[in-house]
Amino acid sequence: MAAGLRRAWRERRAALLEPSYTPLVAACLCLAEGGVNLWVIRRVPYTEIDWKAYMQEVEGFANGTLDYTQLKGDTGPLVYPAGFVYIFLGLYYATGRGTNIRLAQYLFAGLYLLNLLLVFRIYCRTNKVPPYVFFFMCCASYRIHSIFVLRLFNDPVAMAILFLAINLFLEDRWSWGCLLFSLAVSVKMNILLFAPGLLFLLLQRFGLLGCIPKLCICALLQVILGLPFLLVNPVGYLTRSFDLGRQFQFKWTVNWRFLPEEVFQNRAFHATLLLAHLAGLGLFALHRWHRSKESILALLKDPAERKHPSPPLTINNILWQGGQQGGGEKAGQGSSWDQHSQAPCSATLSGPACPGGKESYCMAVSYLQHAVFVPLTPAHRSSSSSSPLTSWASAAAAPCTTSSTSGISTRCPTYCGAPLPPSSPTCPRCCCWV
Repeated sequence: MAAGLRRAWRERRAALLEPSYTPLVAACLCLAEGGVNLWVIRRVPYTEIDWKAYMQEVEGFANGTLDYTQLKGDTGPLVYPAGFVYIFLGLYYATGRGTNIRLAQYLFAGLYLLNLLLVFRIYCRTNKVPPYVFFFMCCASYRIHSIFVLRLFNDPVAMAILFLAINLFLEDRWSWGCLLFSLAVSVKMNILLFAPGLLFLLLQRFGLLGCIPKLCICALLQVILGLPFLLVNPVGYLTRSFDLGRQFQFKWTVNWRFLPEEVFQNRAFHATLLLAHLAGLGLFALHRWHRSKESILALLKDPAERKHPSPPLTINNILWQGGQQGGGEKAGQGSSWDQHSQAPCSATLSGPACPGGKESYCMAVSYLQHAVFVPLTPAHRSSSSSSPLTSWASAAAAPCTTSSTSGISTRCPTYCGAPLPPSSPTCPRCCCWV
């Protein structure tokens, strides 16, 4: 560690710009974040918003209430799935029935550091994002610290589990990843916004028949977690924990504050947002995610039976612009959904314009309020027996091709390895700023 720091100091510019320094920068930022969180907990007053209500809701379950419609707190009825109840029941007992706020803050600080480690591990695998942007992703954000250690929301719990699931997907542990993804959904339904992209990945990786067991894992966990409540009042549990018609108050919105309240509350506006969301998913599925010469219906076939093999799935394909659909976000909480993708996306988009008109894709992605896994077309192909993600990792770890005369790289230094045009600042294939 000390030797790495001395080397980084000698190569200060490279340490800020070269993705190979990401592990070192991430370690330093995690240490700094530990101090920042301690300072925030001790110096900034705690803000009570939902914690007390969470504790009241799980206390009803602890007292033997299994009818979901009877579980409620000061802010209203319980509207989260069963996984939330079990996890926060553990916090309820760990914090003296929710009264030890300071201990809860320390626990959420630990969760924040774990969440940060999982995010950094994902970015380490990309080998693409310059390390300097990570400072703005964590240390420079007041809101993200507030959400974790001053508000104690349930969003960070759901997102930490989701990031763990993504790490498992990167290791080709699809069954375990689907299990963790379903667990994240059981904490807060908003994780379902990531489901379309995951479904596309599963179809591309396994085909329809191979995808069904993974989906069964997701469904089975939901049934097991909700079973105590389903046996007592199944309709009450499903309508409360997965209420797709719930409408938020205008005072809580952040993204749609510029609209008049009557427009925000109008069902036609909600339907328009939903249709735009579905249209965006359809356009990406047809024109961006699916790059094979075959019909998109070929994804339903077994991968071995496809005429043209699907391109390998890479970590750089993961674009998560987290958030909640339409106007249903709570004030401040949305930051925990997109905080760890905003800075890297901004850094990627801040370079010269992408060639070939691809900047339209970049702008579209930055405004989509859902999470998508977007398979691109890398140069490296994997054999049918190897994991696409593992194959990409091996390709990314290999040194890029250099000119024998000048020593200057002639291929993209990121995951795609495409030949670089002379004097071009951007890669023509992956559109990165090289």
